[in-house]
Amino acid sequence: MDIDTVEDQDIARIARDTRIVAMVGLSPNEARPSWGVARYLQSQGIRVIPVNPGHAGGTILGEPVHATLADIPADAGVQMVDVFRRSDAVEAIVDQALAHLPDLRVIWTQLGVRDDAAAARARAAGVTVVQDRCPKIEFPRFL
Repeated sequence: MDIDTVEDQDIARIARDTRIVAMVGLSPNEARPSWGVARYLQSQGIRVIPVNPGHAGGTILGEPVHATLADIPADAGVQMVDVFRRSDAVEAIVDQALAHLPDLRVIWTQLGVRDDAAAARARAAGVTVVQDRCPKIEFPRFL
């Protein structure tokens, strides 16, 4: 295993240590990339908490769906927020995560999604940020 960048070191640690992920934009549609990523994370023993206002009150992959990150109980232990939304939604998601998730360690944005200003605020708060990557692609390199 070749871990030669700080980002790879972060990803290896995230893959090894993360047990609870809130996935913003998780779709109940099995054909959507978010569903496949969530299912992969579950297969690795990671709890995925769905966040999707259009499906709040229902379930996705056996987990109750929340409308927002603020609706997840503070004691849920969310360590990582995985963002399956457009880049222009990241700022509000990061702000909500920082305000409402006391165990937050990681903000992860999916392929093609980034907001450098929001990432800088999260990093300033002590949160690791990985942007424009997919855990389903990255985690197997280190697990």
